[in-house]
Amino acid sequence: MGHLRSLSIVIPAYNEEQRLPATLRAIAAYLETKKLDFVEILVVDDGSRDRTAGVVRQAAARDARVRLLQNPGNRGKGYAVRHGMREARGEWVLFTDADLSAPVEDLDRLEQSVERENADGAIGSRAVDRSLVLKRQPPFREFTGRVFNLAMRLVTGLPYRDTQCGFKLFRREVAQCVAVRQQSDGFGFDVEILYIARKHGYRIIEVPVRWANVEGTKVSLLKGLEAFLDPLRVRWNDARGLYR
Repeated sequence: MGHLRSLSIVIPAYNEEQRLPATLRAIAAYLETKKLDFVEILVVDDGSRDRTAGVVRQAAARDARVRLLQNPGNRGKGYAVRHGMREARGEWVLFTDADLSAPVEDLDRLEQSVERENADGAIGSRAVDRSLVLKRQPPFREFTGRVFNLAMRLVTGLPYRDTQCGFKLFRREVAQCVAVRQQSDGFGFDVEILYIARKHGYRIIEVPVRWANVEGTKVSLLKGLEAFLDPLRVRWNDARGLYR
């Protein structure tokens, strides 16, 4: 591919000592198939209480591409992603969940779509082609996700069918434009970053990816329901001029 020569991969991590070794191995194996001029893997430790930081330091000792970033305590996934995006040095920035529920190989799908459509970024989506969902979420979580998406579209005007999939690729200029304006530290940050990108005229497309639900989600039901307020917060922040 001619488009993607320089890449930063941002992985927010909270208490991920069990999953990270396999995740980092999978990413390293995938990168062997890519011809990249520059690549870095930024693992952002969000105040983990387990050995997450130690696991990343061990990986960094073996692989110079791996860097550990540490948040000042447990600040939330939105804060962790923002921290990684601000530190990223690659021309393109991929943020992926530590559990790789969307396989890292599907970066190829995002990359090809961005190149074909000359877009500024691409978000992985479970809703565009549900046949690619290999293991679904529990029915109630899937139902609330659909209701959330409908509410989000009505409130924000964003066109996306799935804002919450943790697999997103942006040009670095988009990632950094968004990161300096982002207000949300929690799980509602996805809607906000897409809203900011759109407000600043960037073209972000939605691309179907493979996805398998991984047990052990960090999102409690209460946090999930609270996310329904996030689109309203985004509109309120915009009205206050915080995204200019």
